[in-house]
Amino acid sequence: MASPRTITVVALSVALGLFFVFMGTIKLTPRLSKDAYNEMKRAYKTYVRALPLLKKMGINSILLRKSIGTLEVACGIVMTLVPGRPKDVANFFLLLLVLVVLFFHQLVGDPLKRYAHALVFGILLTCRLLIARKPEDRSSEKKPSPPVKVGNAGKGEEQPSLYEKAPQGKMKLS
Repeated sequence: MASPRTITVVALSVALGLFFVFMGTIKLTPRLSKDAYNEMKRAYKTYVRALPLLKKMGINSILLRKSIGTLEVACGIVMTLVPGRPKDVANFFLLLLVLVVLFFHQLVGDPLKRYAHALVFGILLTCRLLIARKPEDRSSEKKPSPPVKVGNAGKGEEQPSLYEKAPQGKMKLS
């Protein structure tokens, strides 16, 4: 049976992957929702106007929206379908992307309700990455270490481990 940690990582990977495939697709095409697509177009025009450096670099709102949408779809597919380390790389890229989007929302002064989903999914991406990168807990497989031998020139006296030295019973507190 799979460990709870594995189940959590797989569930988060699939859910987050599907979410980002959906959101990326909305940025790329009006087929899923014409209203959401038009809202994305309007929002990205605002982001480019608020950050003139993008215009100087030759990045217009269409290029920015399609680049972010394509990256979301690609990373979402990896998070959903590809096993192993590539999921962690996709997770990292999506986390960076969420930070960029949060920056854009703050830059244009959007209210919290406009970017609350980005905050929530950023937290979920962080949690998934931390859980996935945490090493397996092997404490149940550890064997107690043998007692240390302390001796005087060949007279090996065993010294009890710290666990055995611990005082037994109740402690008197006053």
